[in-house]
Amino acid sequence: MNKKLTLLLFFLSIMTLAQQPTLFLIGDSTMANKENPDKNPEHGWGQILPSLLTSGISVQNHATNGRSSKSFRTEGRWDKVMNQLKKGDFVIIQFGHNDQKINDSARFTNPYTQYRANLERYVNEARSKGAIPILMTSIVRRNFNENGVLVDTHKEYSLVVRMVANDLKVPFVDLQLLSEQLEISYGPENSKKLHLHYKKGDENYYPEGKDDDTHLSKLGAESVAKLAAASLKSLKTGLEKYIK
Repeated sequence: MNKKLTLLLFFLSIMTLAQQPTLFLIGDSTMANKENPDKNPEHGWGQILPSLLTSGISVQNHATNGRSSKSFRTEGRWDKVMNQLKKGDFVIIQFGHNDQKINDSARFTNPYTQYRANLERYVNEARSKGAIPILMTSIVRRNFNENGVLVDTHKEYSLVVRMVANDLKVPFVDLQLLSEQLEISYGPENSKKLHLHYKKGDENYYPEGKDDDTHLSKLGAESVAKLAAASLKSLKTGLEKYIK
């Protein structure tokens, strides 16, 4: 009897997992999981997001360092997501940082043509599987000028995300705006804590020091993840019931 009960519970758990929705994350290094999280000061905000969700949803973070909306697909990374997508799943789409790399043909996309077409294709293909796509603008870089003004570096790319979200009626989180407000609240100097700024000898992981205004520290990743989760909760896509 105990053996039968154990088998029954095992099969029920498998069925529950099969029915459970999955949240897929696709994007670049600012969202990606980082290796050696206990020692590595760098974290992606998508790495923190699962801790803000309930156990009722699974999370697969496919975001990868250095990928653009183009290279993520050409390398077959989107295929891995599409092969698993099912009705009721969610896909957060956030590209832009690497689409700007005009000297790299494997990654660069023209914002108004290739980049827009790539975003639309991700949205339409996710929907074809019955999944719910969610578009996000890129987080800002810490780029204060001499007058203490935070200067945008993403230009047309963030505008195009907004346009696609509006035209295709896609749930949208303006993470550019939210992270901009976060950086400004910390100020030109204190905002270094949100990123990776270390003098030589200060951090074992970066023995020669580090000055990185794009990628996030653990504090930065936690802060951005909380902003993302709060916005996702307000979208009313069905994902909100899985956000703590």
